[in-house]
Order: sequence, then C-alpha cells, then structure tokens
Amino acid sequence: MLKKPEVLIKEDEQKILHELLKDSSQSINVIAKKLGFSRQKVWRIIKQLEKNKTIWGFTAVIDEKKIKRKSYVILIRKTTEPLTEDLTNKIIKRNIEPAARKLGAIIDSSFYVHGIYDWIICISAEDISNAKQFCDVVLRAFPGYIADIQVLETLFWIQKHGINNPEGKKLKEFL
Repeated sequence: MLKKPEVLIKEDEQKILHELLKDSSQSINVIAKKLGFSRQKVWRIIKQLEKNKTIWGFTAVIDEKKIKRKSYVILIRKTTEPLTEDLTNKIIKRNIEPAARKLGAIIDSSFYVHGIYDWIICISAEDISNAKQFCDVVLRAFPGYIADIQVLETLFWIQKHGINNPEGKKLKEFL
C-alpha cells in the first residue's frame, strides 16, 4: 500500500531535520547523499522549513572554557502578579540583552517553563560575578514580578544542542 504524499513529506522533513541536528554545517550535497535524496529536494525542504519557521536558524556549539567563559543557568520564579503587556513586550523584544552585553554576558537561551520555576535563562559569562550582576539587571528590569532568582554554574556539558561533548571522558574529573 502506498503512503499518502503528505506523510512522505513529513518523513522526509524529519530525516533532513535529524541530519541538521547532528551537524548543521553539513552541505546539502552531503545530506542528499546520506539520505538518498536529490540535492534539489533537500534544498527545497530546508527552504520550506525555514519559511514556516520550523528551522529558526543555525548555530555553532562552542567550548566556553577554550574562550575563557563559563556557562550559567538562571532560574526565575515570578510572583503571582500577572505580567503587563508592556513587560511581556520587553521580554519578547529581549530588552535586557544590551545590559547583559555590557556585563560581558551572552544570553544563549531563554524559555518559559512549567514547574517550580517559571523562566530559565542560559548565559555565558567570564565568571560568577558577571552572572550575578546579570541577575541584578533582570531583577531591576522586572521589579515586583520576580519572587526568586537562582544562578547555577554549569560544570560540565555532556551534550549541548544535541551534540555530544567530544571530551566527554573528562566528566570523571567531576565525579
């Protein structure tokens, strides 16, 4: 029995996405060869995935230690006070990024979550002092809306953005 064309398209998209997640620097030719697709088919699917915002962009996975930086996870629990539209727009527009950059902090990820904490921000900075200063910037940007803020230093990445740490055996040094 033949599959419906829309099912095939979804399966092909998944295969291409899987290859891009493994290594987004792969050329279209390499992906096409691995999957047995034409170069044009891979290019067309990637362009469609970008157009419909399934793919937001491409990034490099960097070993922060080699560029004298550390990674931090900021956990934020908000108060029960509902956010105003103005504050929500500040979050969407990433208004704290310029202040973060002045401190030498780079926001890697920021996401709203369900659980004990409401927001997680992942940053890289030179040291814990810069990370704590970043937390102060967040507190000042949202007065009366943050009940608790915690900063955690990432000691060792096992996997980052779906990429296994090539120096994974060094984890034993932390255990």
